[in-house]
Amino acid sequence: MRQIFLDTETTGLSADSGDRIIEIGCVELFKRKLTGNNKHFYLNPGRESHEEALRVHGITTAFLQDKPKFEAVVDELMEYVKGAEIIIHNAPFDLGFLNKELALLGRPRFRECVISVTDTLLMAKEMFPGKRNSLNALCDRLGVDNSGRALHGALLDAELLADVYINLTRGQDALLMEAGATEAEGLRVVQVDFSSLALPVLAANDQESAAHDEVLKQIDKACGNKTVWRQTT
Repeated sequence: MRQIFLDTETTGLSADSGDRIIEIGCVELFKRKLTGNNKHFYLNPGRESHEEALRVHGITTAFLQDKPKFEAVVDELMEYVKGAEIIIHNAPFDLGFLNKELALLGRPRFRECVISVTDTLLMAKEMFPGKRNSLNALCDRLGVDNSGRALHGALLDAELLADVYINLTRGQDALLMEAGATEAEGLRVVQVDFSSLALPVLAANDQESAAHDEVLKQIDKACGNKTVWRQTT
């Protein structure tokens, strides 16, 4: 199944209050491999961004003035996501805005056009209960480089989310498949009996024994002659 990591930037926090989408970023993953078949749109929302939102994404009204409106890209977007699993961090936020844009055009809700929607915020809360699970926090926890994220950007955030998701879902079977070691079908697990295996015992020579004793003396000296081996001998 194709997996699409999706993120949006908006003029504010409430689609019901008239805020609109100004950027959509999508990153495609197929068989746990990034394909490079991504989508990115800047959109003219027909209104100003709230100051708080502008501080988050930095996308000005002047920059968006010559960009297309949502209705101009909706066919391309919906054809792209059709038949895919859509993966979003804090899905209700992005879905609320996408559904509002689609409703204004008399189109079906977003979930009706895709296979499923997965919320990585819910996944992270189950895996890391009681911890911060923002995208930045997950990047730090999972070793994903987010040093280029001075401001929020839909395509950059979708790319980071893809890396986070791969790390969140990485298991032994996934590692084997990624390394090309075997196919998922027909995987054989070979059990080896080690009970009859005789391991050789190699004794330390005089030089190694002397070096070991010297190390113990140095440790004993550093501990004020209170080491366990001195007390029990």
